[in-house]
Amino acid sequence: MSQSSELDSQEYEITPLELFFDLVFVFGISQLSHHLLAHLSWHSAAETLVMLLAILTVWSYTSWAATMTCAEQASTRGMMLAVMLLGLFLNASITWAFAESGWVFVVCLLGIHLGRTVWSIVSAQEAFYAEHFTRVLYWFAATAPLWVLGAMVDADSRLWWWAAAIMIDLVGTWLAHPFPTRRLQSVGKPFDASRMLERCRLFLIIALGETVLTTGTAIAASSMTLMTALTGAFALVGSIALWALMFLGRAHELSDQHQKQTDNPLLVSRKTVLTTMFLVAGLVAIAVANEIVIAHPHAAPSVALSTLLVGGSIVFLLTQAWYSHSVLSLDSKRHALGIAAMLAVGLLTLATPAYLSLILVCSTLVIFVVVEQLVTRHERSE
Repeated sequence: MSQSSELDSQEYEITPLELFFDLVFVFGISQLSHHLLAHLSWHSAAETLVMLLAILTVWSYTSWAATMTCAEQASTRGMMLAVMLLGLFLNASITWAFAESGWVFVVCLLGIHLGRTVWSIVSAQEAFYAEHFTRVLYWFAATAPLWVLGAMVDADSRLWWWAAAIMIDLVGTWLAHPFPTRRLQSVGKPFDASRMLERCRLFLIIALGETVLTTGTAIAASSMTLMTALTGAFALVGSIALWALMFLGRAHELSDQHQKQTDNPLLVSRKTVLTTMFLVAGLVAIAVANEIVIAHPHAAPSVALSTLLVGGSIVFLLTQAWYSHSVLSLDSKRHALGIAAMLAVGLLTLATPAYLSLILVCSTLVIFVVVEQLVTRHERSE
């Protein structure tokens, strides 16, 4: 049996090590939430987004490498544990990456990307994979000077250098890291897309857990009043609605079928990873908004809070709509209507106190979930 047929026929379960590996990124998401909450401004939001995308590329590329091989192999375990070690310090350095020195963040990030990519080249089970990861290495080497230059300058300038670097990294991911006259022809190439989908789903549960943790932390830090109970309950209801949108809808069912039937699992998995990144970004914004509302329920209307609460929800719905349309070829009209409704709610939140803004947004999400469930049941009955 050829290596290609082996890759096609074998499926590996998610391993305990991979779940253990994800815990480092639970810490990272929590760090980012705290960073944004402590420095609530447009500049801080941009910093948070840049660092979030950076650590998500670490998670996604490492998970991809473990899926490409077998996570039970000793060499794969060693690679993941090495990434965990550097990832711990990468995520710990979020606190001071834009305040004091960015060197720890950059050294850990580049060490992970360059080291793991070299490992992927050596460990590739197919020649086309080795060639592809060689191009990936060139892309990471091209952005490395931008990360280094960012660490050398002041915090304000650092944001621009690092934003440029992460944008190039995202473009590389989107385009499958092409090189002059060479690019990945992924149709028919072996890859366990179903496994990668499951890895992304598990990570989304982790990110969703951050909304629950911040809600619980905010409740614990507040005096138990009727308003605390009200805002805490609605924050949790909102998180439940987001969970339902991810795991109870028609798209969830069709994704499993599509991953198994597609003739281009690499392309589908790339889109799944990018979808995960932006869903997590929306969840982080919502988590921070929940904590603000519970701590200050009577706060006056603010653009910052509305942007986090409504903007995070819109990013979530927009990303879901894109995935449903581009990967599953589903009609996204309901998502478009949901986004329009959320925009209208966003205008209302500019004139309502914080607690009422939370109630409006969460109620809109719940209504959208109910509509989705009714439509899904109708489609199943046909």
